[in-house]
Amino acid sequence: MAIDFQALTFEYRRSSDQDGLQDAPSPLHPVVVIGAGPVGLAAAIDLAQQGTPVVLLDDDHTLSSGSRAICFAKRTLEIFDRLGCGEPMVAKGVSWNVGKVFLRNELLYAFDLLPEADHARPAFINLQQYYVEGYLAERARELPLLDARWHNKVTGITQSDDCVLLQIETPDGPYTLRARYVVAADGARSPVRALMHLDTHGRTFKDRFLIADVRMKADFPTERWFWFDPPFHPNQSVLLHRQPDNVWRIDFQLGWDADPVAEKAPERVIPRVRALLGPDVEFELEWVSVYTFRCQRMDKFRHGRVLFAGDSAHGVSPFGARGANSGVQDADNLGWKLKLVIDGDAPDALLDTYASEREAAADENIRHSTRSTDFITPKSDVSRVFRDAALRLAKDCAFARRIVNSGRLSTASVLHDSPLNTPDCDTFNCALVPGAVAADAPVFFTGRNGWFLQRMGSSFAGVLFGESADALAALQDLCPHMKLVLIVPPGSDAKVREDIEVLEDVKGLLAQRFDAHPGTFYLLRPDQHIAMRARRLDPRAVREALARATCSLNETQPA
Repeated sequence: MAIDFQALTFEYRRSSDQDGLQDAPSPLHPVVVIGAGPVGLAAAIDLAQQGTPVVLLDDDHTLSSGSRAICFAKRTLEIFDRLGCGEPMVAKGVSWNVGKVFLRNELLYAFDLLPEADHARPAFINLQQYYVEGYLAERARELPLLDARWHNKVTGITQSDDCVLLQIETPDGPYTLRARYVVAADGARSPVRALMHLDTHGRTFKDRFLIADVRMKADFPTERWFWFDPPFHPNQSVLLHRQPDNVWRIDFQLGWDADPVAEKAPERVIPRVRALLGPDVEFELEWVSVYTFRCQRMDKFRHGRVLFAGDSAHGVSPFGARGANSGVQDADNLGWKLKLVIDGDAPDALLDTYASEREAAADENIRHSTRSTDFITPKSDVSRVFRDAALRLAKDCAFARRIVNSGRLSTASVLHDSPLNTPDCDTFNCALVPGAVAADAPVFFTGRNGWFLQRMGSSFAGVLFGESADALAALQDLCPHMKLVLIVPPGSDAKVREDIEVLEDVKGLLAQRFDAHPGTFYLLRPDQHIAMRARRLDPRAVREALARATCSLNETQPA
């Protein structure tokens, strides 16, 4: 029987921290995550399944209401796969790769966000946020090291040299919680940020959009449709997406002068939807909201032992689906670093790279989102003339399509300037530079088919292309905790030690996408970003690259 995630509630349970002696210090938890939205749940699951005990706090006991974030990108789906809940999300979601742009009633052009075949996941799925949270919450329940505490509201926060002290309010009264580190993933209005007297800075755009979730049966294809100046909503823009359960998401541009309260009234919304669908389509409204464009972020994502992630750290306007996707990628970046620091396998400075890498990613997302917003809602007569000229040219001129901007859709950031990267010493002809996310491709292993990224796990991985594992065996002696992978061509009968995984490159696509020849080596971080690559595996160079990727380079002693 399917779970109704919109009606799902989570029971408050008294925790052992509330039963301690009044004058005795409470136990010191390795990590406390605040906020059980997609970002907080992803962070808590990642830590727990890596073996780090984590407490997850939320001041509510339900999942989000309404569709909210609905577009989840290929990279985010790959992260959800690693967290153990990607499959049900993709099965429930509406997969799509194609978008179309219209001017008035005329199709200008279509684009394919995943033009090549043989990837495990589509470019995007559309799935209501409450489903995403629901599947994450189900996964969280399976993890014994994850202690989810509902109706636990943070009312105070102070830091010392060795811990964070949280004041928590519950139905049973207040208690105190101690943590080595805190992940604040408590949303755009972040109470933690307010308690710490911190703020976000950026730009508010003078425009408003109406979201209408409409339940209906329609024969629109499963694509992203964006209209400029449609006849059913003249001088404005409209966006259409299909969601599961015969629900369609429609975004109507309203203009800055629109009353955000009045525009949510059914008598205002229904005529707008009717103008788009026509007089004969039956529909009902499921959820309505009005939002204002904002692009902003905190100056710093790390404040001592408190690390901010997701909407609490940064916010963008929704065109491009960069909000929830970038937040989940924050969690993906942070989890392995916290694990290494807490276990004593990396210095505290590694957490500074969470802030610097994700601040750079936030700036990239804000740039894309700002440019999209400026194109969709021109702020001057000159800007509108330029936009309209680009739109008219786009039907017949490919160069103009690169100018048209209805939302540059979310992709994983390439961490070009990360101090964790080892610069190239060899020449490659592919996009998988240090700092990029590794590409996916089909593989064959132990008698069954699978996918490369799904075999990488949550540790550093050394990936060697070729049919001999001798060099990998030498690497195991220097880097004993690294996952070792040998990529072999189809039909290979390579014989290796049990601690080396052999993946057959069944279509040759891994070698193609990694520009790999026999002997080519890649070092992947636990978040599947590339830390180094080389044409020849030098175990000492790899050990140095691993030390750099964990901020431990100065601690590495020569052999």
